[in-house]
Amino acid sequence: MCQNVNWQLLPEEREFPDEDDDPDLLVPAIAEDTPQVPYQPPKRSDYELLQRSQEYYELMAKRRTVRSFSQETIPQEVLDNIIRTAGTAPSGAHTEPWTFVVVQDKETKEAIRYIVEEEEELNYTMRMSRQWVTDLKPFATKPVKPYLTDAPVLLLYCGLVALTSTPLNCSARLRDLLSRPATERLELLLPIGRPHEDCTVPDLQRKALDEIIVRA
Repeated sequence: MCQNVNWQLLPEEREFPDEDDDPDLLVPAIAEDTPQVPYQPPKRSDYELLQRSQEYYELMAKRRTVRSFSQETIPQEVLDNIIRTAGTAPSGAHTEPWTFVVVQDKETKEAIRYIVEEEEELNYTMRMSRQWVTDLKPFATKPVKPYLTDAPVLLLYCGLVALTSTPLNCSARLRDLLSRPATERLELLLPIGRPHEDCTVPDLQRKALDEIIVRA
């Protein structure tokens, strides 16, 4: 079993020299003499663009968030490809300020769950607004998070089912648990895997296009 935690470098904690320091110490993320190469992506017809955009919409519209996972393992090559894909995301000045920590040890997974559940108990009872807790009731979300040990992987979504988890107030404790530097901050904790055979999801309807778009 694997888990993945996405960390990002805190901008205010990067070790930038002061403005009065030697400017020769300031080095860009990529070499200043990095060559420029032609960029020629495939040129598609309007029909192709429409067809591909419709297919992509239909694929994404089928995606659902689940909290009941099968413990079937995911091939390592699939996980590697997902992380490679995540690594293609754009970043300012191509700094690529991310790290993916893959946890396979069962005891470490249980420790992650313990930390998250302890903080979530405080979130539900003291930190989160009553309205937000009320909004969560139809989804039966609680401080208890069994998916953190049930799901075979904590990773980002790629053709499997996923649950986007942003555990509040857990960053420092999880960073210490995983021996990560103080310059990193937990951004997302994503359990991913196949849905349990008895998994169910709410029968939801998404907002219509005219409810979410403003044409300026």
